[in-house]
Amino acid sequence: MEKQTAGRDNLGKLAPKFAELNDDVLFGEVWSREDKLSLRDRSMITISALMAQGLYPQVKSHLVLGKKHGLKKEEVVEMVTQLAFYTGWPKAWSVFPMVEEVYKDEKARI
Repeated sequence: MEKQTAGRDNLGKLAPKFAELNDDVLFGEVWSREDKLSLRDRSMITISALMAQGLYPQVKSHLVLGKKHGLKKEEVVEMVTQLAFYTGWPKAWSVFPMVEEVYKDEKARI
């Protein structure tokens, strides 16, 4: 797993401790435990939790990470379809355009 620097890059001056915890603890210690859960599985869980809360900027960021971690477009489309019934139909409508943007270079095989 590559070293996460998003916290420091985006919030390092404003909130240095938060940035440190984001990069070193959340990503450095929790996400790096690939012997417990794969990065792909962690991405699926995180995208689901963020969608459930309607945290769309973070959903988009984690869609990008999920793609990098091996999630295919058709898998994400299926996730969002299932989540629509548990998190709310409008949330799925909000997430699908992000999926389309992130995976614009990959055709769905559904």
